[in-house]
Amino acid sequence: MKTSHLLETEKAIAFVKKMFTKKLLKNLKLFPVSSPIAIIDGTGINDDLNGIEKPVRFPIKSIDSQQAVIVQSLAKWKRLRLKELQIEPGRGILTDMRALRPDETLSSIHSVYVDQWDWEKHILPDDRTLVFLKKTVNKIYKALVETEKLVYSKYKHLVPVLPRKIRFIHAEELLKMYPGKTTHERENLAAKKFGAVFIIGIGSKLSNGEAHDGRAPDYDDWISKNGSPFPGLNGDIILWNPVLKQAFEISSMGIRVDAGSLIRQLDEKGCPERKNLLFHSMLLKGELPQSIGGGIGQSRVCMFLLRKKHIGEVQVGIWPEQLKVELRNKQICLA
Repeated sequence: MKTSHLLETEKAIAFVKKMFTKKLLKNLKLFPVSSPIAIIDGTGINDDLNGIEKPVRFPIKSIDSQQAVIVQSLAKWKRLRLKELQIEPGRGILTDMRALRPDETLSSIHSVYVDQWDWEKHILPDDRTLVFLKKTVNKIYKALVETEKLVYSKYKHLVPVLPRKIRFIHAEELLKMYPGKTTHERENLAAKKFGAVFIIGIGSKLSNGEAHDGRAPDYDDWISKNGSPFPGLNGDIILWNPVLKQAFEISSMGIRVDAGSLIRQLDEKGCPERKNLLFHSMLLKGELPQSIGGGIGQSRVCMFLLRKKHIGEVQVGIWPEQLKVELRNKQICLA
């Protein structure tokens, strides 16, 4: 593959990131802030994601070899930062998150290295509703549609494919729409049918006794009902990827736990002892702001808007040498 083509891809990646960042800051009323790559272990601030992933650990020589961990995401850290920066209700923060997830299974859409637009917004208790969640999703989706149009104005071969509106579907509704199908199959069918969907209620048990997908118990609120017949104030933004011909998740987000939902979800997951950790104890004491937030995959968005077949085309990652050779023979060059 020619070097000039690789350079053009890098320029296109920079364009997508610049434009989407600009739209996201405006639509959600966010301030750009810096963020950590590692934090001290044992505070409860690092995310457990699905509750089973293990972060990278290392000792810090200058602090008595105290253990630190590479972040897996910044959901809880961002909430602490809202407090520290005294961000007012209705405003929020956006950070350029870099993380390592060594337990990730490598694929065309998964890598060890993770880059996200990680955002968090201060909300009022009255905003803890499904209506508010949907309004926020619509603002994010609007930023994505607007960016796709800007990409097309610059690169005419990248014709827009996103529908004008995103479809909201609860995980329980999706189960009833496609009985007998697996979670992955249901997502594929819904994404292909609607083009863009937001699946609500990720983490809560459905009528079949299983959750649509896993969620840690201490950031998203997946147990509350709040005016809906089904539980959950969180979800995933999933698009239909016309290149890969499959459902394509670009964001996990939600209204964050309050004291009540935190206790219920810790009990549900069998880890009530976390209440004694720094983050959790601050939340239970009412010392943290109510918030909504999430992560939006930077490489995922670039991959989708630039119509790439592999995430390694839009980020520098670690891949088996044999895979790199196989893909190079198919004119797919991993960075």
